[in-house]
Amino acid sequence: MPRRVSLPGASELFRRTQNGDDPVELEDAAHAPESVDERAREEAAPRPPASRGGRRRLAPSDAVATGRVRHDEKITVYVSTEELMALEEARLLLRREHGIGVDRGRIVRAAIAMAVADLAEQGDAGGLVERLRTP
Repeated sequence: MPRRVSLPGASELFRRTQNGDDPVELEDAAHAPESVDERAREEAAPRPPASRGGRRRLAPSDAVATGRVRHDEKITVYVSTEELMALEEARLLLRREHGIGVDRGRIVRAAIAMAVADLAEQGDAGGLVERLRTP
């Protein structure tokens, strides 16, 4: 009796899940329709910067919070314990009182979109500039 465990091959691991259990052939994958995730990623992809004297100007339309799509970029943000607790309380409040079940990342992305839109629309008179100027 062999002591080695039999593992599935690549064809069993990488197979279509939408149209059955057939292994994905390379020829079929090249002609397969785009998935919902790919279309959402393309729609959420940043547009090329407009050339205005070498500096890109913010437009309110640039500030769109992405929803439940796969994100290719990642940043690390350090927050205080109080800020993390406030974010978690906001998440629970959104679920409890408004019926919106979101994760903390989605709240942060929405806040970023709001801040960028405020900066684009209000400039120096906006809340983002005011808040960042005060120590």
